[in-house]
Amino acid sequence: MKIIENQYYIVRTNRAGVFFGKITEYNKDEVTMTDVRKLWYWEGACAVEQLALEGTKKPSGCNFTMVVPEMTISEPIQVIPCTDKAAESLKGVDVWKR
Repeated sequence: MKIIENQYYIVRTNRAGVFFGKITEYNKDEVTMTDVRKLWYWEGACAVEQLALEGTKKPSGCNFTMVVPEMTISEPIQVIPCTDKAAESLKGVDVWKR
């Protein structure tokens, strides 16, 4: 897979969950992302594929973490480029924290 600079992606991992951000490095064992959030829970989309193409239709029902400047995530099993529309929608979800 060719990674496009400044493109937003959704990455689903084997054990760590689902993440949204930009990819700086990618191989079959790990992915390094910047401007990354964990998508802990969402409403307004049925699956990560819909999130990547359309974003969420219910941003108030989503639990997305704060943005982390950079992280490396092991065992990516799904990498989906986001449309511009979806990226704007996902970036607009309020931070979920306690």
